[in-house]
Amino acid sequence: MTTPVCTSAATAVFPSFSSYVRARGPVLLRTARSLTANACDAEDLLQTALTKTYVAWERIEDHRALDGYVRRALVNTRTSQWRKRKVDEFACDELPEPAVVPAPDPAEQQALRDAMWRAILRLPDRQRAMVVLRYYEDLTEAQTAELLGVSVGTVKSAVSRALSRLREDPELSLDARR
Repeated sequence: MTTPVCTSAATAVFPSFSSYVRARGPVLLRTARSLTANACDAEDLLQTALTKTYVAWERIEDHRALDGYVRRALVNTRTSQWRKRKVDEFACDELPEPAVVPAPDPAEQQALRDAMWRAILRLPDRQRAMVVLRYYEDLTEAQTAELLGVSVGTVKSAVSRALSRLREDPELSLDARR
């Protein structure tokens, strides 16, 4: 069995894919970096191109031309990524003004908390206990039910009624706070 000349010469240049990657990896990474915005993207791009090269390793007759093959894979892969990318940044002549959100007034916040607490104190004892456990102590419905010795359904219905009463409380309405 005779081996073609170009294959034996190629085998002599790079006997395996891993020896090629070890020898030429840093140079190819520099090429990938020139095609991308950052080092991480360049490493990903090179890995993709090397994967394509590995799959075609047996079909490549002249291993002395591997750099050209990998560079073409780098460019084609990058072009494909560029075409598929989602554009979520747009260049513009003027920067938009940032939305200015006024800082909440601490006195207003405290007044609202006080009004909320007074409204909760006006609830019946059972509803008040369930609202405090659910929303102030951050317990689940099941934990609240277990703690109070009632069913989860009882907690759900009592909390629902309590929240309805709080929504209707005149001291908590926007008009009353202004």
